[in-house]
Amino acid sequence: MRPVRVVYSSDCGNAKRQQILDTVMSTDKKIKVTLKKSVIGRLRNHKACVAGLGLRKMHQTVEVIDTPANRGMINKVAYLLAVEES
Repeated sequence: MRPVRVVYSSDCGNAKRQQILDTVMSTDKKIKVTLKKSVIGRLRNHKACVAGLGLRKMHQTVEVIDTPANRGMINKVAYLLAVEES
């Protein structure tokens, strides 16, 4: 029988994590990204980048935080997107 690991509320730190995310979200620049072309028939990695940016449907617009990771995903699938600084 495997031992069960008990996680107490003081150990999980969700409130602290949420507080950090709130400060990051409020201070960083954002980029508006719109999916202009379909992901049907595209490479698996490109579909994953589009999903990672939070886009699901064509002509859907989302605001993402301007981070190197998000910039890399945008650059990889730039031929599918319309991007504007906000």
